[in-house]
Amino acid sequence: MLLETQVGQLLTARRQTLCLAESCTGGLIGHRITNIAGSSAYLLGGIVAYSYESKVQILNVREATLLEHGAVSPEVADEMVRNVRALFGADYAISVTGIAGPGGGMPNKPVGLTYIGLASPGGVQITRHVWDSDREGNKHASAEAALALLLEALQ
Repeated sequence: MLLETQVGQLLTARRQTLCLAESCTGGLIGHRITNIAGSSAYLLGGIVAYSYESKVQILNVREATLLEHGAVSPEVADEMVRNVRALFGADYAISVTGIAGPGGGMPNKPVGLTYIGLASPGGVQITRHVWDSDREGNKHASAEAALALLLEALQ
């Protein structure tokens, strides 16, 4: 069974809600969730905040955090997930920020580096991944990992 199907069943059964703040995945997580009939019962919405400006203006990520740590950092993933959850008032929130590639990598931040945030009633956790694929593969791996992290929290 698809991760998004399992997540949807659990959220529906619990009458809980979800929202998303996506950067490098470009809305892929929202796309996968909304492929499931009935997802409007639990998905409140999502924001694709790709630029620094949109992260600041829409998600209220502090400009100082972006300048100090960069968009691809655990600190930004944390602010994204906390702020999107507050914005939508959801039970659960996911954030994703990363370097999908093929360019954009640096020695300390290689292509494929991705941080995923999960905010839940139990708190916030941030996971770090480094994918070794092309752009589409890295986006797919990030979406899959985000949904798996959410499923684990729901179980």
